[in-house]
Amino acid sequence: MGTWDMGPFGNDGAADLLDDLGAMPVERRLGAIRGVLSTAAAERDYLEAPEGQMAVAAAALIAAARAGSAFPADPVYAPDLTVPEPPRRLAVLAVHALDRVLAPDSELAELWDESDGGQEWLAHLARLRAELTGDTEPAGDTD
Repeated sequence: MGTWDMGPFGNDGAADLLDDLGAMPVERRLGAIRGVLSTAAAERDYLEAPEGQMAVAAAALIAAARAGSAFPADPVYAPDLTVPEPPRRLAVLAVHALDRVLAPDSELAELWDESDGGQEWLAHLARLRAELTGDTEPAGDTD
């Protein structure tokens, strides 16, 4: 897995998604993000790492584009990328995609589980999920 950071954009799959989105008109970006999220959420067999990486990045873009969001976009790798404000149903789809990425038959979850940063990666995804659902504290936070 080509990964240089545990954030949602620090990997090859996310970089590919950001490149693809940056090359298309703004008005087509939500549709492309919906496609990535739908593909991951609908996978009933083994979810490969690149699809998982793209789903996490797509979910982060949805979280950042929501009105009033405190979730940061990706200023380092795609500083000029804009995404229109998504409808609520797209945030729900993003949550389903994240749940699929975290499922036992997900290569990305397996790879992070085998790494030293696995618990921190899980915490990042919990914060992302909380942002998408509107929870003020993700499960397990005691701060």
